[in-house]
Amino acid sequence: MKITPRFTAYAALLLAGWLSPINPAQAGGYQIFVSNEKSGTLTVINGSDFKVTDTIPVGKRPRGIHASPDGQTIYVALSGTPIEPPPKLDANGNPIFAKGHGEDDDADAKSDKAADGMGMVDVAQKKFLRKIPVGSDPEQFCLSPDGKRIYISNEDVGVATVLDTVTGKIITFIPITREPEGSGVRPDGKVFYITCETGGDVFAIDADTFKIIGHVVVHPRPRSIAFLPDGSRAFIPSESVGELNVMDTVNQKLLKVIKLPPQARPQCVLVSPDGKKVYASTGRGGTVVVIDANTYEVLNTIPVGKRPWGLAFSPDGKFLFAANGPSDDVSVIDLATEKEIARVKSPGSPWGVVAVPNVK
Repeated sequence: MKITPRFTAYAALLLAGWLSPINPAQAGGYQIFVSNEKSGTLTVINGSDFKVTDTIPVGKRPRGIHASPDGQTIYVALSGTPIEPPPKLDANGNPIFAKGHGEDDDADAKSDKAADGMGMVDVAQKKFLRKIPVGSDPEQFCLSPDGKRIYISNEDVGVATVLDTVTGKIITFIPITREPEGSGVRPDGKVFYITCETGGDVFAIDADTFKIIGHVVVHPRPRSIAFLPDGSRAFIPSESVGELNVMDTVNQKLLKVIKLPPQARPQCVLVSPDGKKVYASTGRGGTVVVIDANTYEVLNTIPVGKRPWGLAFSPDGKFLFAANGPSDDVSVIDLATEKEIARVKSPGSPWGVVAVPNVK
């Protein structure tokens, strides 16, 4: 399928996960798409009344989910690697990994590699289109600002994959280190980043040469990355220790480590469209934490469902959606009051979420 991005400033922010405020009437409303890791489906929710309208089968273990810049296609990472139970916690609430965690072992023998790929869903038709091979066990990914490339973390083989969305062909593989997890692109599109769980590695990669141009190390399990609108700084969670790291994305240096409230195990991070606030889902903490993007002060803690994971803003900038895996629902947060106002059922362990304007 050929992708022809209708690039606008709004599309760039949509792509980066920072949806700029727009007039919902002009956009014709919006829809929320939720990836359900255990049921192999996407739940579709109407943005006007938060009612479920459709359930779309997409394949095994859908996790990372994003929209094309023109909002016409939903991409979702699919994987045939079996789900591992969450690790046990020590007395301080940190995960205890079993010997061999993240290494090739008998789990590989149980993996269905034929199920791995990047699924494509037509937004207007709410229909699964096809699956593109993108390497082993894709988990999270991001798109270039023009929508022509996808940068993918291949967790079980320690590489990042670059996919051409126009041809559907892989451009290159980039060896990094153990358990690549998060993926994000700087707003100018010149550098993309891959975060790796096991060692806390964060790699900055030139989007033209595919050379690694920066490497910082944070505490383990950096799950995602989000940028200020001007691209000068990024925010990266360290799930294992409940921290949020601030990175200088011009000089590729770590600037600050923010300690989050007790029990917080951050996974997904988003920056508000105006660049003033950072929102982080806290996993087992059961909350979304709000941080001042300039002073790094924790401003608020919003209770949501069980183990909030993926986050997304609504296109009108009024709501934040949190995918809650164990409670099989999606929290709707009113950003004006910073309170949860609704929960929408999404059976099958919700993992990721994205909101897109309706298309005709």
